[in-house]
Amino acid sequence: MEESKDEFVETKSKKAMKRKMDVDEAAEPSTSADDDTVLEVLKPAFPPLKKEKLSDGTEMRKVPVPQHRYSPLKENWMKIFDPIVEHLKLQVRFNLKTKNVEIRTCKETTDIQNLQKAADFVRAFILGFDVEDALALIRLDDLFIDSFEIQDVKMLKGDHLARAIGRVAGKGGRTKYTVENVTKTRVVLADSKIHILGSYQNIAIARRAICNLILGSPPSKVYGTLRTVAARSAERF
Repeated sequence: MEESKDEFVETKSKKAMKRKMDVDEAAEPSTSADDDTVLEVLKPAFPPLKKEKLSDGTEMRKVPVPQHRYSPLKENWMKIFDPIVEHLKLQVRFNLKTKNVEIRTCKETTDIQNLQKAADFVRAFILGFDVEDALALIRLDDLFIDSFEIQDVKMLKGDHLARAIGRVAGKGGRTKYTVENVTKTRVVLADSKIHILGSYQNIAIARRAICNLILGSPPSKVYGTLRTVAARSAERF
């Protein structure tokens, strides 16, 4: 019996083992917190990237082109090509295999920021804006594009969705033109997607008006609120 007693080894319960692990893990964060503070102190400060410091001196942006925008792109190619090449000093081409408009820097490029301006300009045209309106993205710095879907505002399907699109457009596009003129923005209705081009404040006013139309407000009420809000924003400046 004594030999059999010696063979048994007392094992610790699982609860006690787990409790010990939790205590050990709780004790570790103090060291990690110290490490975080050290990392913040030693965090490197990267200066803006200069042209000569790029690997081969070139950068590229690609803008995908959907199938229904091929023919408009072909018709307006020279209007897009001239400002990008002559004014921004960039290289541009349409890749027939990948169906992308590719823009890249070259030796004549003076400012790398022009690359992003050109990409925004081409993207605005691909979304459905006129070339003349999209050109404003190159000339002005405080212009943006805001995109959203009607389903983001209210889940509509079938005829209800079609009526909402009709309310935003109006008879012969009258409501859309009124929103554009009062808020000094440009609006594109692409099926259930809505794209707004303008300054940050004007986009917010136009978006609020379009959301009210989607939710069912009559155009006359939206016009009234638009005029008061637009007049108030004009007084601020």
